[in-house]
Amino acid sequence: MIEASHLSRQFGRKTAVSNVSFNIEAGEVVGLLGPNGAGKTTIMRMLSGYLEPTTGAVTVNGENLGQNAYSIQRQLGYLPENLPVYPDMLVADYLDYAATIKGIERGDRSRAVREALLATAMMDRALERIATLSRGQKQRVGVAQAILGRPRFLILDEPTNGLDPHQTEQMRDLVQQLSRRATVIVSTHIMQEVEAMCDRVLMLRDGQLALDRALGDLHRSNTLVLRTDDDTPALQALLEKVPQVERVETGAAQPGCREYLLHLREGCNTDLAASNISHCVLGANARLFQLECRVRSLQEVFAEVMLDDE
Repeated sequence: MIEASHLSRQFGRKTAVSNVSFNIEAGEVVGLLGPNGAGKTTIMRMLSGYLEPTTGAVTVNGENLGQNAYSIQRQLGYLPENLPVYPDMLVADYLDYAATIKGIERGDRSRAVREALLATAMMDRALERIATLSRGQKQRVGVAQAILGRPRFLILDEPTNGLDPHQTEQMRDLVQQLSRRATVIVSTHIMQEVEAMCDRVLMLRDGQLALDRALGDLHRSNTLVLRTDDDTPALQALLEKVPQVERVETGAAQPGCREYLLHLREGCNTDLAASNISHCVLGANARLFQLECRVRSLQEVFAEVMLDDE
């Protein structure tokens, strides 16, 4: 488990991260989201031990990162947004060099390099110079160095940057495979990638943690969508009297069909609300076409969280 406790980081007078705390359980894939300048990269650098927090601490399986950096970093794979690769080196030589730095034993390095090349579909490029690779291929070399030695913790900053759609799909599959044996933190600007890969989302805003929720919970809104054949004021008046309903909003209208958006009170019983709403429709001698929770996209949630700051 990774535990970040009251992390803050200042650069001179500028506060990049302020009092951020969260826990990440073993095997979780967590998406780290936020606009540019929100503190994502600073958080990842502190979690990797590359950057010390001004205040606060990071512990990994009970070990303090500041006091046991080397032993913890040997269990860590880190893909920074701009990986400092060496253009004149062969791919295989670079990965062997990275494996040496990570402390992988000499007898295990060849196997570790081969596993990383196979996992990132770069085996056929192993003897090519990094300078000759495409942007997407260089990105896969970066991922390969991050997963050398089967790390228990992975921090991936924009892992699909520069990849084509097919390679992006491969990367999603790879992250899912890695999560079977590793805890993964993914930072990306692409909401679809978070939807496809992550179990949970952390959203940062102005250096502070603005949201920490399971992805499934984020999709569920506090709004029920009702579709019926009755668009009379009488039905709307009945709906407004339902104890769990805070506000009724009329939605799209089509011939023979009216949509209502029923905004529920915070913390109310959704099933009881649905039952009461159904009784209202039947009591008005109307037909009930549909009644379901409105599903929000991650983009909508992100926009709501960022707007809260304005």
